[in-house]
Order: sequence, then C-alpha cells, then structure tokens
Amino acid sequence: MIELFTAATPNGHKVSIALEELGLPYALRVLDLGQQEQKQPGFLAINPNGRIPAIIDHDADDFAVFESGAILIYLAEKTGKLMAGDPKGRSRVLQWLMFQMGGIGPMMGQANVFFRYFPEKIQPAIDRYQGECARLFRVLDGHLRDHEYLAGDYSIADIANWAWVRTHRWSGVPVDDFPDLQRWLGLIRARPAVQRGILRPPSSVDSRDDAETARRFSEEALKMVETGQSHKGGV
Repeated sequence: MIELFTAATPNGHKVSIALEELGLPYALRVLDLGQQEQKQPGFLAINPNGRIPAIIDHDADDFAVFESGAILIYLAEKTGKLMAGDPKGRSRVLQWLMFQMGGIGPMMGQANVFFRYFPEKIQPAIDRYQGECARLFRVLDGHLRDHEYLAGDYSIADIANWAWVRTHRWSGVPVDDFPDLQRWLGLIRARPAVQRGILRPPSSVDSRDDAETARRFSEEALKMVETGQSHKGGV
C-alpha cells in the first residue's frame, strides 16, 4: 500500500495520476497547505523540505520518497511501467521529466505568483514569466508536431508536463497558437486514469473562470505566498 500525502496542486496531481495509471492501491492523505500542515513535525519526518507530495511505500519497509519527479521515477521503476526499460528510452523520458521539473513547473509557478497572487501587479515580472512559459510551450508544441507523446510511448514525462500545462489559463498563458500542444492536452485528458487522478483531491482549476472561485483561491494562495509556501515549482 502506498500512502500519498498531497494537495490539489499540479505536483500533487502528477503522483495521483501516476498511481491511478499504474493501478497501485494507495491511501490519500490531503494536507491543508493554508494551515501549514506540511510544516508540522510529523510530515517533516517524511519530507524535510516541507512540501507536497510525498509517499510512504508500506510494502517496502515504509520507504519514504519526496519530490514529485523522484516519486514518479520510483513508481515507474517499482512497477516497470510508464518508463522505457532500455537506456536510451529511459533517458528520453527523464529528459522530458527534467524539462518539466526545471522549466515548466518553476516558470508557471512564478507566473502564478505574479499574475494571480501578489496584491500588486509588477508588470515586468508578469511579462517575464508569462513569456518564458510561452517559450516552453512552443518547445513542447514543436516536439509534439512529430510525436504523439513526449518520449515515445505514454510515460511519466507526459503525466508530469500535462499536470502543469493543463493549468495554463491560471498562469495567464493561452495555447491558441500551439495546435499540437492542444492535441496532446486533449489526448492525455481523455485517459480515464488521468480523469480520476485530478480528482484526488479535486481542484477548482478547471472552473476558475468563476469570479468567486478565483477570488477565494487567490486569497488562500496569497496566504501561502506571504509565508513562503506558494504554488511554485516545488509544490
């Protein structure tokens, strides 16, 4: 049994999607980030960095894993699924996983902070991070022009990038000019396991055109920004 400590963020959904895809039994432990539950001693014993997600593999001597990318690799290697077994195929998956971990996640996270959460609008910062998000989306779109998935077969690389890119509206970055990225977004969303994973736990990310939902979410996120626990690339 896997115990998943998580919240309704892109990085949290990366792991719940993977668990659903792999068919692994798991128990959901949802942390209240606004109440700083991720900073309590019990959770810090699992993840010293105090961020979600983290897992405990109770079938492997209660082995704990933190950092969403590391969790995805662990689960793929544990099951022999969602990652190619040959060195070159494995490397392709890891390259696109690192693209998300080092680029998509941090840049979209910063765009969220400056576009949505800060009480004052710092336009140069908004332009900087939205522009970098658009550049990264262009990279994905160009690659996906000739590839159905990011690294050969469907893999943890697709899961990781999709969980973030699907929230592009919240970052204020349209994908209208990226037809192959849009095709890929729809392809991944159509998977039943993905649809289940983004409800573990549910997020309002797809209904944030609703002004009241957006206002409440922004207020809660601002609390986390003020205490250094915002939805940046490490959440």
